[in-house]
Amino acid sequence: MSICMAVRLVSAFHCKNSAKIAVFTYKQNNLITFVNQIESLVKVPKILCAYASQSSLQRNMRFVYPEARRDETVVDDYHGTKIHDPYRWLEDPDSNETKEFIEAQNKITRPYLDACPVKADINERLTELWNYPKYSCPFRRGDRYFFFKNTGLQNQNVLYVQDNLEGEPRVFLDPNTLSEDGTVALSGTRFTEDGATLAYGLSASGSDWITIHLKDVATGEDYPEVLEKVKFASMSWTKDNKGLFYSRYPDATGKADGSETEVNRDQKLCFHRLNTPQSEDVVVVEFPDEPLWRIGAEVSDCGRYLVVSPVRDCRDNLLFFAELAKQPDITGLLPLTQIVHKFEADYEYITNEGSVCIFRTNKNAPNYQLIQIDLHNPAEENWKTLIPEHPKDVLDWASAVDNDKLVIHYVRDVKSVLQLHSMKTGEMIQTFDLDVGSIVGFSGKKEQTEIFYHFMSFLTPGIIYHVDFKKQPYKPTVFREVKVKDFDASQYEAKQVFYSSKDGTKIPMFIVSKKDLPRDGSNPALLYGYGGFNINVQPSFSVTRLVFMQHFNGVVAIPNIRGGGEYGERWHNAGRLLNKQNVFDDFQAAAQHLVAERYTRPALLTAQGGSNGGLLVAACANQRPDLFGAAIIQVGVLDMLRFQKFTIGHAWVSDYGSSDNKTQFEYLLKYSPLHNIQPPDNAGRAQYPATLVLSADHDDRVVPLHSLKYIAALQHAVTRAPQERPLLARFDTKAGHGGGKPTAKLIEEHTDILCFMTQSLGLKFVK
Repeated sequence: MSICMAVRLVSAFHCKNSAKIAVFTYKQNNLITFVNQIESLVKVPKILCAYASQSSLQRNMRFVYPEARRDETVVDDYHGTKIHDPYRWLEDPDSNETKEFIEAQNKITRPYLDACPVKADINERLTELWNYPKYSCPFRRGDRYFFFKNTGLQNQNVLYVQDNLEGEPRVFLDPNTLSEDGTVALSGTRFTEDGATLAYGLSASGSDWITIHLKDVATGEDYPEVLEKVKFASMSWTKDNKGLFYSRYPDATGKADGSETEVNRDQKLCFHRLNTPQSEDVVVVEFPDEPLWRIGAEVSDCGRYLVVSPVRDCRDNLLFFAELAKQPDITGLLPLTQIVHKFEADYEYITNEGSVCIFRTNKNAPNYQLIQIDLHNPAEENWKTLIPEHPKDVLDWASAVDNDKLVIHYVRDVKSVLQLHSMKTGEMIQTFDLDVGSIVGFSGKKEQTEIFYHFMSFLTPGIIYHVDFKKQPYKPTVFREVKVKDFDASQYEAKQVFYSSKDGTKIPMFIVSKKDLPRDGSNPALLYGYGGFNINVQPSFSVTRLVFMQHFNGVVAIPNIRGGGEYGERWHNAGRLLNKQNVFDDFQAAAQHLVAERYTRPALLTAQGGSNGGLLVAACANQRPDLFGAAIIQVGVLDMLRFQKFTIGHAWVSDYGSSDNKTQFEYLLKYSPLHNIQPPDNAGRAQYPATLVLSADHDDRVVPLHSLKYIAALQHAVTRAPQERPLLARFDTKAGHGGGKPTAKLIEEHTDILCFMTQSLGLKFVK
């Protein structure tokens, strides 16, 4: 009997009693005898290792996948078009049938990943390189400095406090003590103006739901109240340090732990007085006629105003303000004055002088600008431009510092530019020198005379700079520099190229690898993309990518495809709604460029993306399976006809559109990963890349049903097709969309991803 057939049977019996197994009949008595024997041996590692050493066989075996029940009676009518949804039952995360299907998937995936002959080497190397200290920028609150630190392998970052920059740091808040497995994480912190009280959010198992806790900084003791039903919350203290504005959802009748799928609706802005129970909190802003709006709020730097910014989707907001100075006792709804009446642009409060506020906006400025609005005369015709839109660079963020200055962060061809400007005139004072890379952290406040900023690149783990505005000239000094053991940046190179997409648009792409790596098509490559929601994908340091480059001679490529914000709103608009296909074309053109320039070849090229990037990879695997040897689809949005019906999915219609709209439905149907699976055939349709779909039980951002329905449909489609590459799913527990994931789980997940690439592409780990 062949080793391949043994593996088929091992995989099948790992699914026993968890879900139906695809029919797999053997008539030979000796095979039946083998089955009876192997059923008791499938958990023995050396049984699995027997086939793992056969690299040519393991990449070309036929898998027996769990057979998911198909309910052909579920049919939706979209504007006259009938769409079958046979796996609708997988949308119920609490049903036993769904749980059995998840278990069955893990039982064929786990042995495949665990059988990787170099799994221990990969895990050991990831752990070694991950074990370096990581810091945030220090930030001053009151008379103390705070910063986050991870000694290396701690599951969660720890908040430290020190009395001055030269003082001895001491632990102030350690979330690692809140759960044995590190799955309780800090999610948002906000200090009072005097630094006496900290409001901090805690999330469990990666859920977006948080509870807000309040801590006395001097004593380290928590106040008795806990604020619950909080998600997507803004937190802002009044300047008298006695009350907190925060947004919350109403009490739900069902569960709200991150494993539910119900739509999040009816968020309200509340006011909480310190040292009182949450039951006494008052609703200060609500929009009962708009149940899907989310309400952000910020107390102005002077404390006189509350700036309220409702958002409906994932772009554009309205703008209101309330005069807190006229509300000494907040007992109910605040009287609001509306400034912006249409959802047509972004408005972000930066600071104010008296009644004149500075906002960052893309109103009539796709690359963003800073404008001034006088709250006593807020009509649009009275707005003034402080710093106009740059013709090419994107004004990414701004912060008031040193009373009369603004630190401005621009993105120029995907690289960070940091400048200092006058708050009064907008005139640039100076530019801070930076290497090619990204500003990933910043701290500084209007009333403070110093700033810190954190620089990172593909080959720089982290440098924190300090600028003291009491000393002229304003010269940054290195406050802290991170080093990674056994990493010599001089052995690697990072370069930016511009390639042509399908329609001729020039797309930037970073390519990182060892220096002098031969361009002969023999090296594996990892192509990572996102392309959505106006998000910039800038250079950052990654241990996993380093292991891939260092021990697999891998090439890492990151194209800045349309849909992101790297070139402002024009770039975003070119990849959203009815332009979404541009995103997929850009990614596929990146793959073609890597092959044409002989960095790699399709059989050694892995596509990877998460969330909106998971949609990207799955759509490209459908459209051009011949371009990739492997596909890593992490927490992807994969059912484009129903995504808006679950948790926060309704907010994504600004990027995707909605199947409720006929024109948008027709466009969504053309690329929806779930609805465009085409089995390989012998007439030219290539088999799918080896595919690993990853999700988790507490992902309440992109709920797991996307991944469940997709893998069920994908495996069903290849039942009788010439598909030899594996199509597998990995479902994690006590984990969510990615935020707050403990280090142990991160290393475990990245080990599995590299093992999957090793197994399915036949890669060699070079020590």
